[in-house]
Amino acid sequence: MAIQILRDLRGLRVHVVHPPDSERTKLVEHLRRIGCMVEMQWPVPECWAEGADVILLAIEHDMRLEIQRLLKSDAGHRPTLIAVVSYEDPSTLQLVLEAGAVAVIERPIRPFGLLTNLTIARSLWLERRESEKRVRKLERKLAGIQRIQKAKAILMDGQGLSEADAYESIRRQAMSKRLSMDDMAAAIIHANELLQYRAKDD
Repeated sequence: MAIQILRDLRGLRVHVVHPPDSERTKLVEHLRRIGCMVEMQWPVPECWAEGADVILLAIEHDMRLEIQRLLKSDAGHRPTLIAVVSYEDPSTLQLVLEAGAVAVIERPIRPFGLLTNLTIARSLWLERRESEKRVRKLERKLAGIQRIQKAKAILMDGQGLSEADAYESIRRQAMSKRLSMDDMAAAIIHANELLQYRAKDD
């Protein structure tokens, strides 16, 4: 994975959100030497740049509100975030932590360490995304198990079936309708809710 990340740095789409000054110029030059495709922007935008793989965000105190607004925008599409700082005072560190930055670049900008920061940040971000995917998959699996359990309870209560027979009934119905067990369980739960709703109306 590490070798692939290093290869992918060439052509990486990097968005530099930084005031137009000599520090930004140096940063952009170094990134382009690495092989990154760089775009620049200032002031701080309202949402994450579309298509960006990495955002280098200057942490400026007079832009605190704008930065916080950006951080509240669609977190699901947030690219790899690297903070660019001039100080290590508590308020700056607090904003860096709030931003969820996976790496920090200090000003004045120096070539040394930039490649390392980019590589580590990208690696951590990709690992985080994979972990989030695994968690979502486990959550879906758990929700499916809970639905099947509920559907079994409905059949056991309504038809007097044993737990094993209720499970087998759901499995057979799912196969005959070419549905997953989870979808079949959801259909049984929905049908039961409709029957209960009609019974209340009567």
